[in-house]
Amino acid sequence: MAVAQVNGLSIGYDIIGDGARPWILTPGGRYARDTPGLRQLAEAIAQRDARVVIWDRPNCGESDVCFEGESESTLNADTMVALLEHLGMAPAVLAAGSAGARVCLLAEARHPGSAQAIALWWPSGGAHELFTLGNVYCVPQTRTAYEFGMDAVANLPDWAEQIRRNPGNRQRIAGQDFKTFVETMDRWLKAFIPRDDQVIPGLPNDDLAKIDVPALVFQSGESDANHPRWVSQALADTLPNARLADPPWGDREWWELRKDHAAGIFRRWPLLAPQLTDWADEVLRG
Repeated sequence: MAVAQVNGLSIGYDIIGDGARPWILTPGGRYARDTPGLRQLAEAIAQRDARVVIWDRPNCGESDVCFEGESESTLNADTMVALLEHLGMAPAVLAAGSAGARVCLLAEARHPGSAQAIALWWPSGGAHELFTLGNVYCVPQTRTAYEFGMDAVANLPDWAEQIRRNPGNRQRIAGQDFKTFVETMDRWLKAFIPRDDQVIPGLPNDDLAKIDVPALVFQSGESDANHPRWVSQALADTLPNARLADPPWGDREWWELRKDHAAGIFRRWPLLAPQLTDWADEVLRG
């Protein structure tokens, strides 16, 4: 396990494999890089002449918490690019699911040339999902800060794992200026307001359409309310060099995984490896 200093933050990461093609894998939610499935996917990709980064985004795992940026996703996107540059691995194949998919797209939109190609699954979108995300990531923080202060925010279950792995995170949270913090939460919450001109929250469709690197978008299940199928289809339609593919699992994959959350919500991601590596070999050959 390694830690890099990028953009003033300590970021935990691992590099798997020593092949020629650089990849970076990003989980969803605020899950850490050791969530079951992520490393296993990286190991499978690394077998095809690849060098794969798995990492803890700011506010995840052992990395520093941080409350800067237009949104939490842009904070993570900027950090991803800085990490790749720090490691000498830019441009790379950016691959991710759910929140990580959003981070990958924002990374290339904000830092063109950071990606050789982008592979995405479970992209979040739609009113139901975006209101849910805002309520999960921002609303409890704001309400607790107003009612009980910043020490109480640091004591929220949301931050328990991040503080356990990186004890300095307690003071990074508790030491936040109240006014600045609630302004940040309001700004981050606004990024999840559904807009007709944004298939991906925080990324205008006009900017999305400028991302012209090869892209692979796995189609979401019709039953998936958190990652609606229409979002994956609209994403593939908007990206100018995208391919829409069926994933290696059934329609109710998301719900089946949630039945045993403790086993790892990403535990079947390694099944993606053959499609990911075959696609990358095809579009990046030569």
